[in-house]
Amino acid sequence: MKSVLGDPKAIALLLGPALLVYTLVMLVPIFWSLGLTFFTGNVLQGFEFNGIANFEKLVNDKAVHDAFWFTVNYAIIVTIGQVVFGYGLALLYHFVLRKSSVVVRTLVFFPVVLPTVAISLLYQKLFQSAPNDGLVNELLFNVGVTPIDWLGAGGTAFIVVIIMDIWRSVGFYGVLIFSGLLDIPDDIVESARIDGARSWSLFRYIILPMSLPILFASLIFSINGTIKVFDSVFALTGGGPGSSTTPLTLYMYRTAFQFSDYGYGSTIALLLTIMSLLVTLVIFQQSRRDNTK
Repeated sequence: MKSVLGDPKAIALLLGPALLVYTLVMLVPIFWSLGLTFFTGNVLQGFEFNGIANFEKLVNDKAVHDAFWFTVNYAIIVTIGQVVFGYGLALLYHFVLRKSSVVVRTLVFFPVVLPTVAISLLYQKLFQSAPNDGLVNELLFNVGVTPIDWLGAGGTAFIVVIIMDIWRSVGFYGVLIFSGLLDIPDDIVESARIDGARSWSLFRYIILPMSLPILFASLIFSINGTIKVFDSVFALTGGGPGSSTTPLTLYMYRTAFQFSDYGYGSTIALLLTIMSLLVTLVIFQQSRRDNTK
């Protein structure tokens, strides 16, 4: 093994193919997209250099501003919902249900493996208002509340998107955080109980601090996924009504592939990349501070 690792030719032979594939699949598209931010046009019509015009347009584009704030609001609410409810499920699995949690975990995790389109169609039927009311409006009508056109207004459509995406992904975060809770030594928990720690004290001073690493990992997974949300919104509302539920990813897709402006689409993609990097760096920095205390 040492002779192989000490041979530059052997290292190049072993790592070369993987590095070549990684470069072609990952690095080249990244730098290609970055270069396109200084051009306008597409493959068929050709590209024309326009300097920083795309960035100036990005700053002044109201549609980008609306999509940006929708993405930020969506990411914050869904991330909090996914991690908080996922953490609650993990605590339920580990400390209440224990060995009998397998069935519950399987049922709660099931929506994670369902196709996004199928879930979106399900929620369209649940929140349907015309021509026939869906289950939600039927329940509202039965308790004396006027049925709501859930997908016909931006505010209510946003609520439906939030509910759907938390529901379909919370099982994943429940299992993810549950795996982290399993690493907490049982003897520490039992010692705290013997010393008189009640449920809240046990959670606050033992469980929560020792589960912070998996919580930070869950935050990174969640916030990066929610910033890049596309399929669920596209399948459920198509970005409507109007553009009220259009995230940056959907606006980027339409700009690049429907309006054939690859340069401006790449500029929007760069904004998404910067957002993801900044959020990840902030979470990592906070994690390092907590670990050094």
